[in-house]
Amino acid sequence: MEGNWTLLTEFVLRGITDRPELQVPLFLVFFSIYVITMVGNLGLIFLIWTDPHLHTPMYLFLGNLAFADACTSSSVTPKMLMKFLNKNDMISLGECFSQFYFFCSSATAESCLLVAMAYDRYVAICNPLHYVVAMSKRLCVQFICVSYLIGLLHALLHVGLLFRLTFCSSNKIDHFYCEILLLYTISCTDPSINALVAFIFAFSIQLSTFMSIIVSYIRVLFAILKTKSEKGRSKAFSTCSAHLVSVSLFYGTLFVIYVLSGFDTDSYQGKIYSLFYTIFIPLLNPFIYSLRNKEVLGALRKLTK
Repeated sequence: MEGNWTLLTEFVLRGITDRPELQVPLFLVFFSIYVITMVGNLGLIFLIWTDPHLHTPMYLFLGNLAFADACTSSSVTPKMLMKFLNKNDMISLGECFSQFYFFCSSATAESCLLVAMAYDRYVAICNPLHYVVAMSKRLCVQFICVSYLIGLLHALLHVGLLFRLTFCSSNKIDHFYCEILLLYTISCTDPSINALVAFIFAFSIQLSTFMSIIVSYIRVLFAILKTKSEKGRSKAFSTCSAHLVSVSLFYGTLFVIYVLSGFDTDSYQGKIYSLFYTIFIPLLNPFIYSLRNKEVLGALRKLTK
C-alpha cells in the first residue's frame, strides 16, 4: 500500500463523455460559455467599479458575487476544456487538491454573500429610514471579508483532511473535476472521518445560510404586503426578484445534488447536476441581475456612449 501511494502522483479525470465525436462540439460549447461567463461577471464588476451611482451596498455585494462566480467557473472549466482539446485527462495530486480548494472556497463564499444580499434587501425594505446607518460601508466590508474568510477556512479544512488519505486501488475519477466525494470512494484509507466532517460542515453552512435568507425574505414579504402603494409593492418585488431567482438556482441545485442524488455522484446524472452548479449558474447570474435592473442598464448605456 505504501509503495503504491508513493508511486501514485496523478489522477485520471474521465470527463463528461468518452465519445470522440463529441469532444470538439463540447469544447466549442463550453469555451463559448466560459468566455461569456467571464465577460459577463468581470464586465459587471468593471461597471460597478467605474459608475459612482452603483457604489452602494447592494452593488458592492453584487460585484463580489460576480467575482465568486468567476472564480468558481475558472476553477473547473479550463481543465475540462484541455481534456476536450488534447485528451489531457491527467491531473496531479497537487492540482487536484488545489482545484477543489478554489472551487470550495468560492462556492462557500458565494453562499455567504447571498445571505449578505438578503440582509441588505431586508434593511432596505423593512427599515428604509435607517438604511444608510444600518448598512454602513464598514459593515458591508465586514460582511464581505467574513464571507471570504469562511470560504477559505472551509476549503482549507477539507483539503487538510484529504492529506490523511492514501490512494492505491484506483486513480480514476469519473467526473470532469476533482469532486471530493469521489476522492473518498477511491481512497485506500477509511474516509469515514472526512465524510462525516464534510457532511456536518456542508449541512451546517447550507442550512444556516438558506434559513437566514428565508427568514429575511419572510420579513420582507410581510413588509411588502403591508405597503398600501401599488407602485411601492411593485418596486419592492422588482428589487428582490433577481436575488430570489439566483438563490433558487443556487440552493435548488445543491439540494438536488446532495439530498436527492445522495452520494451517487459518479453517475452521468450527477455530472449533469454538477455542470449546472459549476458552469451554468456563474453564466446566468450576471444576466439575472442585469437584464431587469434599470441602474445597471443605465450605467451600461453611459459607458457605451
